[in-house]
Amino acid sequence: MYFSIGIVIFALLLVLIFSASRKRQAVKKVCSMSCAEKVSLLDSLIEPFGYCYDERQDLISSRNDAWQREMGYTALFDYAASRFNMVFDFLPVYFPYRGRTWLIEFWKGQYGINTGAEVGIYHADRILSDKELATALFQAVDDKDMLPVSFKLLKNGKPLACLSKKTWWLTAFFMGMFSRPCELELIVSIQFPDHEMRCGFLKALYQTEISANLVRVCGNTVSVSYCDAKERHYGFFSRLSRKWSQFTNRIFCRIYLHITRYFTCTVDRLLYLYYLLPFAFRRMLKPRRYCKCKKCRRK
Repeated sequence: MYFSIGIVIFALLLVLIFSASRKRQAVKKVCSMSCAEKVSLLDSLIEPFGYCYDERQDLISSRNDAWQREMGYTALFDYAASRFNMVFDFLPVYFPYRGRTWLIEFWKGQYGINTGAEVGIYHADRILSDKELATALFQAVDDKDMLPVSFKLLKNGKPLACLSKKTWWLTAFFMGMFSRPCELELIVSIQFPDHEMRCGFLKALYQTEISANLVRVCGNTVSVSYCDAKERHYGFFSRLSRKWSQFTNRIFCRIYLHITRYFTCTVDRLLYLYYLLPFAFRRMLKPRRYCKCKKCRRK
């Protein structure tokens, strides 16, 4: 019996020694790299997941050539998001333009261990009826239909991110930061190619929860301040799922920050995690919200 206990204690000591040694090696690897090398390595690691690192603002953003572009988007994803630890406010704007129904949607909230925001631009292949909007699969726009988009993300009035580019999907994610959706404000500006598209978008926008005083128009550019979203009528189980997701998100944020406590910048934290726990690194970047869509398309 005592011999068995001794073996268990010895095994635990070996695990602790191995863990401490692995931590030292991971810290040493990160510290030995230059800033340019860190950014280059992180970009190469997260590129297959559709993301890139913004060194200036220390955030993760999406690429125009992200593989998610092929998957499109449907309203069903929004309502199932909490099952994948994503709790956000969302504002879809559907409008007709040149024979197709377009969708421009805003999101802001908590994505697992990330505080973030998104703007996505999609369209259907025809004009859809109101009944079809809830289940239709929209395709991401082609390069020729991408729009100049910019947004500012604020938390409790303090700026977090400011991004701008011609795109179909503009995002900003802050890893390890926990937020409630109501704490975030997303100020979006979109430049439309012509008066017809701008008017179509505005007409549909005014039919949503957005107040007219939160919208600004200058030529064909429309700016929207998406802050206090109206309360959605979630069912009991949906409310429970959202609360549970936020509870676990807060815990995992603390775990992530504790494990990577030797560093402060996202690039250092992620590379340290990559060297220390590569499976955890991949798990954090796995785009779970597209899994169901991929399975459906395979059938």
